[in-house]
Amino acid sequence: MMTDTSNEDGSVMRRSFFATISAAAAVSLLPVDPAFASGGATAGKYTTIPIAKRRYYGRVQEAVHEFLLMGPAVVKADMSDPSIQNFFDLKGAVIVEARRQDINGQCTKKDQSCKGSEIRDSRYNDMKASMYLLGNAFRINQTKAPDNLPTVKAAKAFFKEMDKMEKNIKKKKTKDLDSVKLYTNALDILDTYLDLVELPPTDSGNYDQEFDTKVGRFSRIT
Repeated sequence: MMTDTSNEDGSVMRRSFFATISAAAAVSLLPVDPAFASGGATAGKYTTIPIAKRRYYGRVQEAVHEFLLMGPAVVKADMSDPSIQNFFDLKGAVIVEARRQDINGQCTKKDQSCKGSEIRDSRYNDMKASMYLLGNAFRINQTKAPDNLPTVKAAKAFFKEMDKMEKNIKKKKTKDLDSVKLYTNALDILDTYLDLVELPPTDSGNYDQEFDTKVGRFSRIT
């Protein structure tokens, strides 16, 4: 991603970049013979925003980090690439780490196996849940329906593009220009969402790092 002092210019440059790559790929790949997540977040007041940030900032930022890691493979139109497959893999990410089930520090099970089971899911599914729940907290009153919030609208618009891409990648096509377009559309929508939830844009360099997804680790930008 190229960084620009203007978010608008950066978005235009990014779209131009993907359009150029996609056009080049389209020419080279032409055949010779043409032939919400949904969640139950409590309706929020102003005070729910900092709480939501503590709960979901780390998860959302890690998801954006992994979403951007797919970029180089996506522009090649190769949906079989591991970085893309892993993002949608239902066992690709540890959502909740295993916890020991000791009682007062002692394992009381006969087999002495007190380590609990971890919960795994795709990074994309966790992205959908955390983006929705974070967006739902950005409200000015409790009467506005979640679907009418700009943050939730942006999140759902992002999901719409990515859900289509998720279906495509199951086929593991190596010449999937449709998925390139879907990813590019989703990238622009994601920047809109990030701005609404007070997170840096995708081309800021903020997401070059990995993020701790534990609650409370990333409640603010430093």
